[in-house]
Amino acid sequence: MLNTYGYAGPDWEKAKTQATEILINVARRKGRIAYSELAVQITAIQIEAHDPRMFHLLGEIGTAEDKAGRGMLTAIVVHKSGDMQPGPGFFELAKSLGKDTSDILVCWINEFNKVHDYWANKSKST
Repeated sequence: MLNTYGYAGPDWEKAKTQATEILINVARRKGRIAYSELAVQITAIQIEAHDPRMFHLLGEIGTAEDKAGRGMLTAIVVHKSGDMQPGPGFFELAKSLGKDTSDILVCWINEFNKVHDYWANKSKST
């Protein structure tokens, strides 16, 4: 049975797990990753960087991580060129999670630093 996004439920969940693990590894190094770089590393499903379903995938990850108190893990997913910041979906999600988005740069930097601070201080077994 396909989920709302057209993928089999277990495949979607596996893709979320893969993406989360990729992002945690990047966060441990205090790095960032482009949408396109993340998309090619997700093998459970075929998804492109600008596919609207990517934003839903990231939204589910960002929400879960924020609710767990680790910050919006998806803050480290950015445009490959140009502003090198997250897309508008990140800020819409941040606002829906109660973050102050009156200054989006400050909002992003706060989440970016929170994620880095959390994961850079965790061992690989965490």
